[in-house]
Amino acid sequence: MDPIIIEGTPKTPTVNFDATTGKIEIKGRSIPENSIEFYKPLVDWLESYSGAALANTVVNIQLEYFNTSSSKCILDIFKKLENIAKAGSAVIINWYYEEDDEDMLEAGEDYQSIIKVPFKMIEIEE
Repeated sequence: MDPIIIEGTPKTPTVNFDATTGKIEIKGRSIPENSIEFYKPLVDWLESYSGAALANTVVNIQLEYFNTSSSKCILDIFKKLENIAKAGSAVIINWYYEEDDEDMLEAGEDYQSIIKVPFKMIEIEE
């Protein structure tokens, strides 16, 4: 399975999905013109990955900002990860937030309350 590697821009996050290591990373800002168009290949990739997921999948989410339409797409990604976990793989989501960023911490906690996958809230010192 080919990895997905997308360089970040001022409007889109850096993405690195690697099936050989089981590492999934989304970092930066997520305010794309069309969130669904940006995130669809990622959701599709996870659907394919779920058929051959590694025993351990580590997800690193380190967003400094995302808009409302991105939040729905991120939830879709988490739902795919939840399915991978239900199928027997260990999935851990590391949710990074800056120490002063209450909004990003709350966003992570909101996802954590919806998705049945272990979340680790990790504070980044500025």
